[in-house]
Amino acid sequence: MPDHTEQSAALFDRASAVTPGGVNSPVRAFRAVGGVPRFMASGDRCHITDVDGNRYLDLVCSWGPMLLGHAHPEVTAAVQAAVSRGTSYGTPTATEVLLGEEIVARTPVDKVRLVSSGTEATMSALRLARGFTGRAKIVKFAGCYHGHVDALLAQAGSGVITLGIPGTPGVTAATTADTIVLPYNDQAAVTAAFAEHGDQIAAVITEASPGNMGVVPPRDDFNAFLARTCRDNGALFISDEVMTGFRITRSGWYGVDGVRPDLMTFGKVMGGGFPAAAFGGRADVMAHLAPEGSVYQAGTLSGNPVATAAGLTTLRLATDEVYARLDETSATIQRLVGTALDKEGVPHVIQAAGNLFSVFFVESSEGPAEIRDFAGANAQVLPRFAAFFHAMLEAGVYLPPSAFEAWFVSAAIDDDALAELESALALAARAAAAIQH
Repeated sequence: MPDHTEQSAALFDRASAVTPGGVNSPVRAFRAVGGVPRFMASGDRCHITDVDGNRYLDLVCSWGPMLLGHAHPEVTAAVQAAVSRGTSYGTPTATEVLLGEEIVARTPVDKVRLVSSGTEATMSALRLARGFTGRAKIVKFAGCYHGHVDALLAQAGSGVITLGIPGTPGVTAATTADTIVLPYNDQAAVTAAFAEHGDQIAAVITEASPGNMGVVPPRDDFNAFLARTCRDNGALFISDEVMTGFRITRSGWYGVDGVRPDLMTFGKVMGGGFPAAAFGGRADVMAHLAPEGSVYQAGTLSGNPVATAAGLTTLRLATDEVYARLDETSATIQRLVGTALDKEGVPHVIQAAGNLFSVFFVESSEGPAEIRDFAGANAQVLPRFAAFFHAMLEAGVYLPPSAFEAWFVSAAIDDDALAELESALALAARAAAAIQH
């Protein structure tokens, strides 16, 4: 059980002197929950250990990539072999071809372009959609996060909502003028937007199953409706699977609903813990991308040989048996969380998308049975989550330090780890129950 944080606190002070907020990605700063962020030193299977020697059951998994657990021996061996040959060449390599083939084999995309981050993938997909259609406007949904692309930060989820940032400081009105933000899961709003702007809309972009306002799955065949509406109006449907891709199933959320987008974005798992992402889609759309077409996109480190080695090995190890184990583990944890919170009378809603899930601390047991959109997610009792988070942390369980993020499981979680979790949940549920709203 963690009992001291002196080294993390010292590192946070030093980091704050040289880095804004002391972190290199905002949600890591613990601003939403308070306290000192933990600086990690190592990971082994389903646990991570901080610089003070505190060991935690990891339910963040690097925000998704560590599907197999930390320091998986085959992934580590592939990375070490790649590094021994060199870390970057600025030329094509065989491994990036193999990774591209693996992605095409698992998903409905005809061709794929490798990049280095999810933000880069969505930014490039939007540019390509605009270049292909000759149109300017983009439809996105409140609470969906697609990286820190200027045009998509309007009413974004993830760290933007976690930190309570109003609007998009630093993003000009001109940049967002062509962004239409609609309520998620609202077919009528989409129909109205196309009735007014249909011949100007280049694309609709959505998380395949949102996980950046908490897990809020698409309802009523929403993705199929979006694909059909785009097709009928000459727009492109972009499905953002940076989070769900290769985590929910071997084919991501596409493996659940079977809706074929025109363009898709990928990240997280496909990099095996390294900076790697991709976008891909229909062959005729991708043909507009340079050097084949005139829509320019480039990246010095795209297809990095170390990252592609880690990603390729991870995907090859992500078998149907692994996904079955992830689903079983996730279902067990959801049950344990629900039982602990029910015992203490803490109002909550648990929602899942495959093995991704999140816990919404709602105001009352008389509240909504499900969260359907950004407004519902935003109505949480945040102090209860903060109390719950810190009690879990003190008991040796590392959760996302935000009420608006998904929980991630790994295939390395075993029965001993689940017993650790059950013990921690009893303490955390009591802590949440003590918070009056």
